[in-house]
Amino acid sequence: MNIALIGFGRMGKMIEAAARERGHRIAAVVDPYGPDGAAPGTALYKTIEEAEPLGGADLAVEFTRPETAAENIKALAKRGIPAVTGTTGWYGRLEEVKQAVEASGSSLLWSSNFSLGVHFFYRIAAFAAALADAVPEYDAGGWEAHHNKKADSPSGTARILAEKVLARMKRKTRAVFETLNRPPAAEEFHYPSLRIGSAPGIHTLIFDSPADTIEITHTARNREGFALGAVRAAEWLVSCSGPGKPAGARRRGIFTMDDVLAGLWPDQP
Repeated sequence: MNIALIGFGRMGKMIEAAARERGHRIAAVVDPYGPDGAAPGTALYKTIEEAEPLGGADLAVEFTRPETAAENIKALAKRGIPAVTGTTGWYGRLEEVKQAVEASGSSLLWSSNFSLGVHFFYRIAAFAAALADAVPEYDAGGWEAHHNKKADSPSGTARILAEKVLARMKRKTRAVFETLNRPPAAEEFHYPSLRIGSAPGIHTLIFDSPADTIEITHTARNREGFALGAVRAAEWLVSCSGPGKPAGARRRGIFTMDDVLAGLWPDQP
């Protein structure tokens, strides 16, 4: 597979390494700050607009910033290039982006987190939330921590985790991510953020009662799991083999990691 990397910061470089290790070619790198460190022979650009036709890429993997992600994805869709994006903080424009991708007949796979371990965590959290909902002594909340260069707060992973918990707990109807200068209401799921040092990502879900505390935590040791998951998602997006599918067929439409993992955990929450 020929991959274009949109954004060549720390994640872009790790995705490059993971893709090459799995036998893929980096066809182009797009980064407005200059794609320093790209392998010799890689086509280098500062914008998608000047990158026609992205070095013959089959797909683009986009890890940039919240303020640029939506326009990047729309520009890729306009060129008919499938996109995988792990940028967070732009989801207020998700419907607009979905419409642009669908109108172009292209495809988008978006996720707040591509780590397989995080998706284990989501499913465990959803199951635990359903158990806790039946026992009113247990309140639910938690916290997340990331490195001090992270642009958005709360993390996209925290938002998805809150959605999973709220979907399974009737007693909790609203997530609150900001600092509270008051006691939380009984129906509020409080999940604040910490930005410190170099932490790749820590997410903790807490169920607390007068008698005891249950904590479920996912801690990322590094970003390698994110990068490998993004490459695997890219492979899934452009591979649509099976009965009745022509050679080279690819998926079209809007997808998430839930779609990628549906065959692995088909009946889980």
